[in-house]
Amino acid sequence: MSRILTEELIYLNSKVKTKQEAIQAAGELLVQAGRVEAPYVLGMLARETTMSTMIGNGVAIPHGQFPDLKYINQTSISVLQIPAGVPWEDDELVYLVIGIAATMDEHIGILQNLANVVDDIDSVRFLSNTTKKSDIINSLDA
Repeated sequence: MSRILTEELIYLNSKVKTKQEAIQAAGELLVQAGRVEAPYVLGMLARETTMSTMIGNGVAIPHGQFPDLKYINQTSISVLQIPAGVPWEDDELVYLVIGIAATMDEHIGILQNLANVVDDIDSVRFLSNTTKKSDIINSLDA
């Protein structure tokens, strides 16, 4: 079984301007890697219209909705790094967009691991500015 996060699932130094562009870009990484089918990205965008996926400390975790699970080929996360930040909610900026494609069972473990990293503002700052994909993999892919 391949890893949940690989270099092809990370995009460094993104210049997206809106949260919709950020979600689309994070989703496209998953599609290009064959981890999800294209309709999953539409589910990620739809989810954001009903409930924000911003979890604090400059991190958002967009993911699809229950009907979109059928489009997941392999549990994965993608990471879109935006050093300048992108406006998300109430003018708060997001620097790391972590796209999640996981079945219900696998979802919990991934979120627990992400929570440990994103709760530490210094870790988020580091990951938001690193120029090495390996730093992101070592932090997020437990």
